[in-house]
Amino acid sequence: MAILGLAWKSLRNRRFTAALTVASIALSVALLVGVERIRHQAKASFTNTISGTDLIVGARSGPIQLLLYSVFRVGNPANNVSWQSWQAIAAHPKVAWTIPLSLGDSHRGYRVLGTTLDYFAHYRFARDRGLELAEGEPFADLYDAVLGAGVAEALGYQIGQSIVIAHGAGDVSFARHDDKPFRVAGILARTGTPVDRTVHVSLEAIEAIHSDWQGGSPMPGQSVTAEQARALDLTPKAITAGLVGLKSRVATFQVQRFVNDYRQEPLLAILPAVALGELWGLIGVAEGALLVVSVCVVVVGLFGMLTALLTSLNERRREMAILRSVGARPLHVFALIMGEAFVLSLTGVVLGLALLYGLLAAVQPLLESRFGLFMLLGLPSASELLLLAAVVLAGAVVGSIPAYRAYRLSLADGLSIRV
Repeated sequence: MAILGLAWKSLRNRRFTAALTVASIALSVALLVGVERIRHQAKASFTNTISGTDLIVGARSGPIQLLLYSVFRVGNPANNVSWQSWQAIAAHPKVAWTIPLSLGDSHRGYRVLGTTLDYFAHYRFARDRGLELAEGEPFADLYDAVLGAGVAEALGYQIGQSIVIAHGAGDVSFARHDDKPFRVAGILARTGTPVDRTVHVSLEAIEAIHSDWQGGSPMPGQSVTAEQARALDLTPKAITAGLVGLKSRVATFQVQRFVNDYRQEPLLAILPAVALGELWGLIGVAEGALLVVSVCVVVVGLFGMLTALLTSLNERRREMAILRSVGARPLHVFALIMGEAFVLSLTGVVLGLALLYGLLAAVQPLLESRFGLFMLLGLPSASELLLLAAVVLAGAVVGSIPAYRAYRLSLADGLSIRV
């Protein structure tokens, strides 16, 4: 402990250089641990998005594409699934429940999802957790809407408020269905999934607002009012995709084969867990590259510490010689430099962790609202602690180089006068 106290006093005498070294280590540690935390939280967020669904069915495309637009609301389908085909799948004797999904509209940048009340009864996330309403109730009227928690919070909506849905992803005046406004009937409790950033309406409502539209634009000279639309046949003509729950997991591949071999139209059925694995495999390449860059930044920070210690060592030869002359052993000199390296590394790690928590607390609302990524501010995980310990250990290894040089310096070398 006396050596650490002496090392701390020595660093205080060189506080400016020590502060720069600590800052470089702190920034590199914040980046390294931040990447590790985002990596784990993103993976957990992806995994917890959907649970309890045996199959996802959509038009034939790629498994990842189907997963992205049906579950994560990213991208658009190549084609739709006809209502007749969907009814045939729902009527399969091995199918327990189905959730039809209709995408294509938006509200102020948030995706609008047309579905049925089965969505609120059967959709599961985060290891079989069901959807819960924080306020209100599921849609009972044709023009009722249920908002995800993120939508309601970001836009400041309350129960009973009127909203207008726009056709497509862009909220422009000519694409709005402003003649058929919706009423906010319910607000879902927060889930930490894309559900939070979704506006939910009924399939019949999707048909109603498009009753006087054709080919993505209003039909000229034809207008159907909101009340007139109630009297129309609002049976869906097609849906975007659907979730399927089976009576037994044993029948998964049987029903999947039934869908993939469906003759009336080309369809695709995927297992969510398998598609998630493929998606994470793709993302893992970029994730690994980012982690390597973070490690390189830490290495650069440690080399900065090595440079600072070596530079100061050349300026401190007389100091080391005086310590030797008053009875300090070579091992004490070695321990002093190692103590300085340890203090610099440990201080950098602590400050880097504090910096990371501060940044996460500041950007957490943005990450959640924009990307649906909920970053927990809990204690460091086992993997994060392992990284922090590795940084401190690496700092000790780096510090051993100038410490060994100081150990080898002779008393005469330090006291000799250089011309």
